[in-house]
Amino acid sequence: MTAHLAYGTLDEADGRPRLRFELTVAHPVERVWQAVSVPAELGRFFPGAAPWTPAEGEVVDLGGAVLEVTEVDAPHRLAWTFAGQPQAFELSRTEDGCRLVYTHVIDDLPAAQTAAGWETYLARLEPHLAGGFLSDEEAHEPWREIHERYAERFGVDPEPGRRWADANLPAGRR
Repeated sequence: MTAHLAYGTLDEADGRPRLRFELTVAHPVERVWQAVSVPAELGRFFPGAAPWTPAEGEVVDLGGAVLEVTEVDAPHRLAWTFAGQPQAFELSRTEDGCRLVYTHVIDDLPAAQTAAGWETYLARLEPHLAGGFLSDEEAHEPWREIHERYAERFGVDPEPGRRWADANLPAGRR
C-alpha cells in the first residue's frame, strides 16, 4: 500500500491562517513517530530538520530563527513553534497503519506556495518509511502543478509562487 496524501486545506486556528495535511501510511504509529521525532530520520523527508531531543520546552536556535518544542505526547503528538508559527504532527492508529496530520499556522506566508512546499515534502515520507529515498529534486518535479492547484483552490494570486519557482527550481522543473 502506498501513502495517501489528502490535499492540504486552508482554515483558521485562533484567527490565524492554518494549512492542514492528512497522510495515511501503512506503517505503525511507533514507526512514524520515530520518523517525525528523530532528527536523522526527519531530515530524510522534512526541510530543516531540527537537532532536537525533542522535549517539551526545548529551544533550538536554527541560525537566528528559534524553534521551541511546545508539546510531546509520544507517539501521538509533537508540536513546536518556529519563527512564531505553530506546527505539529499528530499521529493516530488506523486499521492499516497510521494517520498523520501535519498543521502549520502560516500567518503572512503565501498560502499556495507554502502548501505546495509541504505537499512536496510530505510526499517523501512514505518512500522513507518503506526503506527508500525520494530526493528533494524528484519530489519537486510536480511543484508547479501542485502550486497552481492550490492557488486556484485557495483563490489566491499565483504570481508570487510562479516567481519563486522561476528563481528556485531547476530549469527542468519550471
